[in-house]
Amino acid sequence: MRVSISHHVIRKGFIFKKTYHEVHLMVAFTHEEKQIIKQRGLLKTKLVDRRPADAKNDARDEKFELRVEHLMDGQIDRFLCATPSKSKIYEESILAVMGQMKAWLDDNAETGSRTVIEL
Repeated sequence: MRVSISHHVIRKGFIFKKTYHEVHLMVAFTHEEKQIIKQRGLLKTKLVDRRPADAKNDARDEKFELRVEHLMDGQIDRFLCATPSKSKIYEESILAVMGQMKAWLDDNAETGSRTVIEL
């Protein structure tokens, strides 16, 4: 698994332009990892609950969650943060989640073996 994270500054708005800090996340899974995800049915698994800086108050949270299916096939995930500090904190949390995901995929690679314990 190769994780690529980049930061971009963008301006949104027609009259009142506002500056946001966008974090781009791209994950390149190995062929083996893709097979594990598909065979075990892990595409719909939620990785992160998040809410972008430009989200409306009444918007549903499910709309913004990051799932495994959003990262498949080299798709770029874009997330808006209000400040550079929040974008760096988001990057740190994503890197931690990706580390956990790698360990999780390794655990899902094979089924457990038989264990016998004598007490």
